[in-house]
Amino acid sequence: MYNLQGKAVFVTGAGGEHGIGRAIALRLAEDGADVAVTDIVEKPYPEAEWSGLPALKAEIEAMGRRSLALTCDVTNASSVEAAMQRTAEAFGQVDILVNNAAARGGGDRVPVVDLPDYEWDRVMAVNLKGTFVCSRGAARHMMARGGGRIISVSSVLGLRGIARFAAYCSSKFGIVGLTQALAQELAPHGITVNAICPSLTPTERVGHMVNLFENPQLEVKEATDALLSGAAGSTPIGRLAQTDDLAHAVSFLASDGADFLTGLSLPVTGGSFMR
Repeated sequence: MYNLQGKAVFVTGAGGEHGIGRAIALRLAEDGADVAVTDIVEKPYPEAEWSGLPALKAEIEAMGRRSLALTCDVTNASSVEAAMQRTAEAFGQVDILVNNAAARGGGDRVPVVDLPDYEWDRVMAVNLKGTFVCSRGAARHMMARGGGRIISVSSVLGLRGIARFAAYCSSKFGIVGLTQALAQELAPHGITVNAICPSLTPTERVGHMVNLFENPQLEVKEATDALLSGAAGSTPIGRLAQTDDLAHAVSFLASDGADFLTGLSLPVTGGSFMR
């Protein structure tokens, strides 16, 4: 556990019950922070029984922390600025930004020669532009008070490219570059900027991703299980990343223990990627 008492956190892409954003928000609240949770809509998975952002807000408040549940389009500067201003007014400041929002896989997961412009633009808008817009907005708040933390969720595919993921890989590589540039710009203001680069992590998105690639004769659950089993088998630690593993890494980077760390893109991969 790290001590984040008195800190105000802004987390994007937090509306999934089994998502990375929810795990991060809960861990930082457990560490003592007040947390604003955001997503493009309150309930990004309408078919699920879980009610999305309002349910997460209630969970955080049940831990004795303050919380806001805000809809926010990370590709739109006005939407981001309004959400951050509401957070600053409610909590007094924005100390920690977690850029977690990401575009769902879709028609972008094809060979480059078949990749439509609009699919490339969609992925870049959410993954890379969204990280830029939120980081810029948070940095302005943090500079005014002389310190803060910006932590972005990139991907192991932001460190190595693979076929049929050109838009996704490019956007996640871009987050790594943005992290390094911002780290240098913001260091004089007491702001550290880091990223985590997770390997495949079971969330609501995995089943959707399987639909795009696997044998169409297989049921989604069967194909998902095969994908996850294969990925776990190729990991030296012998299991997949869990959302809590990523939340632990973010918690550390948000803590005083990471004061001297900036510009990092930390692989959280169980050893499946090393450098």
